[in-house]
Amino acid sequence: MKTFILSIIFLFGISIASFAQTSWEIDKVHSAVKFGVTHLVISTVEGNFKDFNATISTKADGNLDKINADIKTSSVNTENEQRDNHLKSDDFFSASKFPDMLFVSKSIKKVGKDNYKVTGDLTIRGVTKSIVLDVKNNGTIKDPWGNTRSGWTASGKINRFDFGLAWSQALEAGGLVVGKEVTISINAEFNAKK
Repeated sequence: MKTFILSIIFLFGISIASFAQTSWEIDKVHSAVKFGVTHLVISTVEGNFKDFNATISTKADGNLDKINADIKTSSVNTENEQRDNHLKSDDFFSASKFPDMLFVSKSIKKVGKDNYKVTGDLTIRGVTKSIVLDVKNNGTIKDPWGNTRSGWTASGKINRFDFGLAWSQALEAGGLVVGKEVTISINAEFNAKK
């Protein structure tokens, strides 16, 4: 009987361990949320967002489990004040009405040792669409101050028209002043929650 009880306790312990997760908070000082979009068909304008928050969780085996992110649209930055103000206006983000861009993961598929396809809901200007991000885990370390850190990158593409960022001006030679497709590039460093 004693052996049976110990076996049950052992199995229960394994079951709990298998569901153990680690929660991580983004270190904004060592992270960046960037984007790029074509200009006049022939070049790419790049920018970033200065204000953002994100959390992830990983399973007991270290695999990615969830992603949640909140990006402040008023923090858009392209190193040009006039262009940034236009991006914050109703032509694009309408930042005063829609201050947050949100991303919530819905499914995560491991496609390599450290690579994932993450499908999630992206919300911009109150419009929610499903997108896919290519995500990579760059490793986990202990820093010199005893904190556990994990590095991640993510990339993807969206059609800005899908989210109501539909300002456009056609060129005589064809194409748009500002392209429809926007590339997303994220470099993120996370701290394990204590």
